[in-house]
Amino acid sequence: MSVKKTKLLRAFGKVLFLLYVVFLIYFLFLAEWYGRTEVSEEYRYNLELFREIKRFIVYREQLGAFAVFANLCGNILIFVPYGFFISMASRSRGFFKTLISSMGLSLCVEIVQLFTRVGSFDVDDILLNTVGGVLGYIIFALCNGIRRRYYERKREKR
Repeated sequence: MSVKKTKLLRAFGKVLFLLYVVFLIYFLFLAEWYGRTEVSEEYRYNLELFREIKRFIVYREQLGAFAVFANLCGNILIFVPYGFFISMASRSRGFFKTLISSMGLSLCVEIVQLFTRVGSFDVDDILLNTVGGVLGYIIFALCNGIRRRYYERKREKR
């Protein structure tokens, strides 16, 4: 792949990343359908790892499939684009960099939710978000490997 195409691809990744961040801010702090417009009178937090995950699994019948999916899978899925786009837009990428940056961003989101009292601070969310970011990196690495192999084969045929 030419240098020009690589730069264009990275620029595209940066634009997608920016759009994703705007979506993330809206979804995590402003989305009405997810109850983000209500500000709680008290601080809500969970500092015990796996507490909320267990609760959602144990009470899945009472909570309903949507609530369980939204909490467990949603927290993973919402960070998959982060892991993908940050790797796509960055020159220095790697598994551990994505792991740390996903965890850092998730921690920042949880801290903002705690202090603004929109949502709650939950260590389980940090874990699930980090897993999502890492999955995004893995998807990027697979796609990037396929792309590189394609261009190598194309170059060899010349």
